[in-house]
Amino acid sequence: MQLYLERGFEQTTVAEIAKRAGLTGRTFFRYFADKREVLFAGAGSLREHVLIALQSAPASASPMEAIAAALDAAAEALGGHRERSRQRQAVINANPELQERELIKLSSMAAGLAEGLRARGVPEPDASLAAETGIVVLRVAFERWVTETADATLPDLMRESLARLKTITAGR
Repeated sequence: MQLYLERGFEQTTVAEIAKRAGLTGRTFFRYFADKREVLFAGAGSLREHVLIALQSAPASASPMEAIAAALDAAAEALGGHRERSRQRQAVINANPELQERELIKLSSMAAGLAEGLRARGVPEPDASLAAETGIVVLRVAFERWVTETADATLPDLMRESLARLKTITAGR
């Protein structure tokens, strides 16, 4: 992360990353497919954590209540690393290729959430609408969390974003 911040993503090589980490280039590639994956390595476990939370939501939960449970899990997983998240997001924001990769990862999470909702008996298009809405809430709350100076926690910002969504969709 420090190399990306110091030199920029494009200017940083795998050899430099490996050297800074005390590894060989060959060892680096045992852990990461490429230098982009250094920034996205936790996406799979985050997705799994979120999907488990969705599955664990009470059967009586509405689609958006189940999504809220999944968002709580995302906030729990991400919320303890604000400074690292700020740094990571700064690197991503400075590079269109990384922005695209981030959107692909979020799209994959949305697809998983929609599938999970369908498994709970939520019909289309409701499952897709709820899942995609949840990802938008995640993105908006996360962006606020990494850019604002207030001490609000990520879970607080997630809940606030969901509450705002209810207000704006109610037409008030």
